[in-house]
Amino acid sequence: MNTKGNGIEFISGGVVAAKGFRATGIHAGIRKNKTKKDLALIMADKPVAAAAVYTRNLVKGAPLTVTAEHLRNGYAQAIICNSGNANTCNADGIEIAEATCRILADAAGIAASDVIVASTGVIGQPLSIEPFRKGIPILVEALGADSTGANEAIMTTDTVTKEVAVKFTLGGKECHIGGIAKGSGMIHPDMATMLVFVTTDAAITPEILSEIVRKDVVTSFNMVSVDGDTSTNDMLAVMASGEAGNAEITEFNAEAENFAEAFGVVTRALCRKIAADGEGATKLIECKVSGALNDETARVVAKSVITSSLLKTAMFGADANWGRVLCAIGYAGTDTDINKVGVVFRSEAGDVEVCKDGHGVDFSEELAKKVLTEKEIVIDVILGDGNGEAVAWGCDLTYEYVKINGDYRT
Repeated sequence: MNTKGNGIEFISGGVVAAKGFRATGIHAGIRKNKTKKDLALIMADKPVAAAAVYTRNLVKGAPLTVTAEHLRNGYAQAIICNSGNANTCNADGIEIAEATCRILADAAGIAASDVIVASTGVIGQPLSIEPFRKGIPILVEALGADSTGANEAIMTTDTVTKEVAVKFTLGGKECHIGGIAKGSGMIHPDMATMLVFVTTDAAITPEILSEIVRKDVVTSFNMVSVDGDTSTNDMLAVMASGEAGNAEITEFNAEAENFAEAFGVVTRALCRKIAADGEGATKLIECKVSGALNDETARVVAKSVITSSLLKTAMFGADANWGRVLCAIGYAGTDTDINKVGVVFRSEAGDVEVCKDGHGVDFSEELAKKVLTEKEIVIDVILGDGNGEAVAWGCDLTYEYVKINGDYRT
């Protein structure tokens, strides 16, 4: 399967598709359920260029603080992540995160300062270091060329694993980018993402890598929302081994743009997977806004639509209640001429125009029901104010979401 531009092609492999990386995941005893893996490791063969972005929630998991300090020099060699406990709001959280890095450093023969550490799970629960002491040496021994274990070990309420990989060329050299993600609930635009770990074998400096990552999240992970709750532990971390053999990207030139394009293909594919697997979700909702005053306005409008609880419940019920789309646009706080707004619902079952120039139009309720019964629904919002465009991803709101979160700790 080829994407537009740059000869980008989807491949298998996730975070081990890129040269110079191994991964694994095990059950270390952090989670009570012994059938669920709870400790993941992604390891580079040597210290490599790295970058990360984090949640903007003022309440942050201890691992984010430790990781930010470790990445001040722009290099890392490993990503270790546990599920089942967020290590957030714990008095000894920093101590636990730092100890985890030291244990991994001793077991793998690397520097503790080259470790990216992450956690996901319940907030405010004590976290023992003992599962890490016992599990990390086993984890290191299990490293290999298969991303499945790591993918499974970062899951919490996720129902499916989420990974993407692509190959593309830079300077005539075949390069790869691969990523895995976890995210199902507590997902709302304000940073970055849930937990996303990306590897590449392209040669690129930490400075350019960081610039590309920070620009990308504005139109990728910051445009995903499941439930309007911004997590305390969101992190996107990227490592670049340089083993593809391309000339190192040291400035934002055409090669950097090619890399950014491939990186964006990976992140947007992961965005769709995260939104589609929202807690209790039965449908992926994609809102495409065009004709906005500018791109920022388009982003605000698109996010307003996909975060509307009333719109999300209408999609669950396959109800073409287009007034909820207009309502969400109206309170978005943008400079938008409501009298020029058009709305079209699309899916594999067809297209149905429901609003034009800010007013309802005659449409077939029967066709609309068919369109909105599909697993993937596109809401086209056509504004008449300019050339701004944006895409946002969300999901429907179901009875199951309440059930999952009503007894999350038990």
